[in-house]
Order: sequence, then structure tokens, then C-alpha cells
Amino acid sequence: MSVKIEESWKEVLEDEFKKPYFKQITEHIKTEKAQGKTIYPPGPLIFNAFKHTPVDHVKVVILGQDPYHGPGQAMGLSFSVPKGVPPPPSLVNIFKELHDDVGIPIPKNGDLTPWADQGVMLLNASLTVRAHEPMSHSKIGWHNFTNCVISTISELKENVVFLLWGKFAQEKRELIDTKKHHILKAAHPSPLSANNGFFGCQHFSKTNTYLMKNGIDPIDWAL
Repeated sequence: MSVKIEESWKEVLEDEFKKPYFKQITEHIKTEKAQGKTIYPPGPLIFNAFKHTPVDHVKVVILGQDPYHGPGQAMGLSFSVPKGVPPPPSLVNIFKELHDDVGIPIPKNGDLTPWADQGVMLLNASLTVRAHEPMSHSKIGWHNFTNCVISTISELKENVVFLLWGKFAQEKRELIDTKKHHILKAAHPSPLSANNGFFGCQHFSKTNTYLMKNGIDPIDWAL
């Protein structure tokens, strides 16, 4: 796995790519591919979130746990699926809350690239997964890398809104300087938990209220 990453991220994360754990990640993925295993997302999309949201552009971080593990779903942006792929249940619930919160019609596709291009960092804690095996790459070192990404955003930026949905995401709170940034917490949008506080959280309108209060252009959530 050759690391092809957007230039500004390449610069600030340069030391991470040289660490032993990162070399272990690349070797692990190479080995699995050599064994004939299918890895999602495809290689060119592993660092897609970084490509669409350079360091200087980050306004919001939405943290996911794991890429989708079905064919054609994962595209390197948390919760997002390519055009033409039916939105999975968690994304359907995100769209329901978006509609209820800011009145945007339910999008016809699940491609969240327009959010990423406006500064919404759609970051999964693990950047790869084996086909049909959720969390299969959660212990190969990715969390070291993405924890560093979160800490780097916290350190280099100001007034970023972190949307932490579910217990896993909320455990990342300790990586974020709450004096400089704004954290919004809610239940995960999964059908198993959305009724426990994700629906009605109004995170989309609250995000824009905070950004505008700090002189930052709001996010156009329409797709």
C-alpha cells in the first residue's frame, strides 16, 4: 500500500508514516491481499477523506468507526456511499435528522463528497476493512494513526465542531482541546440506537450556529 495522501496532510503527518506501526499496517494489508482477501475501500480511496478536506479547510469532523464492508459501499468517507448505492440504515437516519433539523429534502443519493469538499472531515477510526467482516482491521494500527489525526486537528485548528455520535466516537473526546473547539455528542445514528438521542439532536443546525458565531462560513448540508 503506497501512501498517496493530500499534500498538507502529508506534511503534518510525515512523522506518523515513518513509525513502525504504520509500516505494520501496510504490510498487514499487503499480506491479506496476497492471500486473496478483498479489502475495502479500494486502495486509491483509503485516504479519500484527506483528499477532499485539506488541513486548512477542516471546519467539522464527523467520526465513524469502520468502513462499510459490503461490495461497492466504502469510499473512504465516513457514512458515505457512492452515487447509485442505496444509503445504509445509519445514513438513512442521518438524512432523516437532517430533514427534521434544517428542512432539507431527503437526498436521493448517499454520496457525502459535497460535505467533505466544504470542510467536513468524514473520518473513520479504521481506514480499511476486510469484505463482510466488520471491525476486522480495528486492531492493526489504524486507531494510532487516526487518533493522531484528531489530535493534529485539535492542535493546529481553532473552532472546529466535532460531531461525536455513539460511545466509540465519544471516547475520542480526550484527544480534543475543548477550550478551542466545540463538541456535540449524541447517540449513534444506527437503527439500534438512533431513538436514544440521535433523532432530535439538531447537530446540523447547531454546527452552523457555532461556525457563524465564530465568523466561519456555514456548511450547506444539501446534497
